[in-house]
Amino acid sequence: MTFSSPPDGTTRRYGLLLLPAYPLLAIAGAVTHRQVFALLALALLLTVLMLPHLLTRRAAPWLWWSGMLAGLLWTWRYGFAGLLLEAVPVLINALLAGWFGRTLGTSEPLVARFIVAIEGDERLQQPGVAAYARQITWFWTVLLGAQALLLTVLLLCADHNGLLARAGIASPLQVPERWAATWLHLGCYILLAAAFLLEYAYRRWRLRHLHHPGLHDMLLQLALHWPQLLRGKRAVAP
Repeated sequence: MTFSSPPDGTTRRYGLLLLPAYPLLAIAGAVTHRQVFALLALALLLTVLMLPHLLTRRAAPWLWWSGMLAGLLWTWRYGFAGLLLEAVPVLINALLAGWFGRTLGTSEPLVARFIVAIEGDERLQQPGVAAYARQITWFWTVLLGAQALLLTVLLLCADHNGLLARAGIASPLQVPERWAATWLHLGCYILLAAAFLLEYAYRRWRLRHLHHPGLHDMLLQLALHWPQLLRGKRAVAP
């Protein structure tokens, strides 16, 4: 008997439904200093990232997932799960900054790929759209890179549990532990969400001579097409 895997869109919706629990578990771990919450948050994030592969029901993804879960259990057993969780926001922002920035040297900056995925290649031919796409790609590169640096400073300089304090090194900047933890696991994501909404509103004003998809439709299309965005606009054009 064979089992068909869910469509890609359904798989990504499953992942989006699970993802909001991640910051809740991360904050719980930071506030209570209980490693089990860090372990659960990391396991959830790993599962969301691997969910499309797991639902294909092939053996290899399940073996990889099981092996990485075993690695997470090892970090939890020796008290490193919390540290690993604290490094996740830094890594996410740095990787995204690199993803946006890497495309600036090409003819299709990343925001242009987003536009193609949602509205088609012909949208870039309309007045002002291609130039705006490059400008906003620069904006996200700078914002994400700056936040990666800020998060690194918080991770290093938080009093009591910062990396410098754990190593017995006097920090040149004392950051309250609660503020550092809140920004690492919640504030940084709120900032990115606010920047996304503000950019959407600004784009509608800046390019007001054009019709724009609704926010819900735009987010849905991005969720459906994000894997293809890695390969450039030819891969996502309708």
